[in-house]
Amino acid sequence: MRAATPQAASPAASIEVINRQRLHPVNRDEVARLARRVLERIGRPATSVTITFIRDRAMRRLNRDYRRIDAPTDVLSFPYQEPGGETDGDVIISVETAARYAEKLGLTFEDEIRTLVIHGVLHLAGYDHETDNGEMNRLECRLRKELIGYGK
Repeated sequence: MRAATPQAASPAASIEVINRQRLHPVNRDEVARLARRVLERIGRPATSVTITFIRDRAMRRLNRDYRRIDAPTDVLSFPYQEPGGETDGDVIISVETAARYAEKLGLTFEDEIRTLVIHGVLHLAGYDHETDNGEMNRLECRLRKELIGYGK
């Protein structure tokens, strides 16, 4: 008689944080922990994410190439799905745009980065604030309150 093979637990998310800019310091460990907590809260603990920090020039190119908008933006998400697996992906954040938005909104740079990490990870999970009648905005607000202590 063969011994039963134990069922493997769902693998933990692989979170990689890459900093391709030197303008603003970024706490990569904190960013990775926040992304992992968001994924756990939305029931996607096996999702792998790469979060990359760049400057406006590179973000403008990406936004132009993928969204046909010739201007930088704060965050872009690029989901991809492995056959039969979770939807994984990349989140790209422009530190220059994040700094401008933080100043405009009266936030610290760090709080704006936290907000963008939550926003980008939700997009990877399939949420779309442009088409979902406020579902993503409500979830994002709840996660901001629970995970970083502020929100509308």
